[in-house]
Amino acid sequence: MKMKKPPSMRRKKHYVVFRLLSDEPVDFYEVKNAVWNGFFNWLGEEGVSKAYIKIFKNLWNPKTQTGFVSCVPKYVNSVKVALSLVHQIGDQRVIFQVIRVSGTIKSAKKIIK
Repeated sequence: MKMKKPPSMRRKKHYVVFRLLSDEPVDFYEVKNAVWNGFFNWLGEEGVSKAYIKIFKNLWNPKTQTGFVSCVPKYVNSVKVALSLVHQIGDQRVIFQVIRVSGTIKSAKKIIK
């Protein structure tokens, strides 16, 4: 049986809510690959590993083109910059707009609605 860590030992997470602006809808996997390339270009491998970045597939909304990225609070600004540096996915020009940073998924979902 795996023991859970007590709350004092768990890493804090912040959730960056972003909107993708493009002419045509973009597939989640294309967005994911472009975002990861942006993270590696801006932060490098060591920075990405320290930031504990995660992109959520189940929170991606293809209709509104909104998504969530989680990271450690220390790297929130770096994640915002890395998202803003992605300008192209495939042949499409895109803009990543950071809507808000939240401490919980529940409050971040309220922002989108």
